Amino acid sequence: MARFKYLNKEDLAPEHREHMRDINLTRLLFHSPLMARASNAGAMYIRNQSKLDPRLREMAIIQVGYLARSVYEYAHHLKIGLDAGVSEADIRALADDTAGKPTSLDALTKAVLKAARELTAQSDLSDETFAILRAHLDDERLIDLLHAICAYNSTVRMLAALRIDLEDDYAPYLAKFPLPKV
Repeated sequence: MARFKYLNKEDLAPEHREHMRDINLTRLLFHSPLMARASNAGAMYIRNQSKLDPRLREMAIIQVGYLARSVYEYAHHLKIGLDAGVSEADIRALADDTAGKPTSLDALTKAVLKAARELTAQSDLSDETFAILRAHLDDERLIDLLHAICAYNSTVRMLAALRIDLEDDYAPYLAKFPLPKV
């Protein structure tokens, strides 16, 4: 159960209403409207303005949610990822790659997943992983990738701290691609 009441648009001052998305994360974050708007602007940049390949972006974010065992983040980005070009085979390969099993993923995708795992588990990026990413991505795309990974690491921590509940609409994604049991 969430640690704050979920707000509705009617609970907000008029100047903030159009900025609230109808998901539990923003419904709760709008207890601090200016922070919520800034956070949302960053997320929308990553999703809609970055030149980074949407499939790679979502693979990285799904990896963060998967590794952090963040039901909310993982389920939301399974949906977003599938809509952005991540295949069901990609999601299964992500789980296999995380477990150290062989996959047919290309070198760049494997490096993106490894970067997400390193930054999630150790808060550092190895020189080896950076070199592979550097060989495939220009400066802007590499910075955007690293920002996305770091930003979503922050998000999974906020979700956990506030105990934000997953909306029922996202449960089917978890049923199809469950998180591994601990």
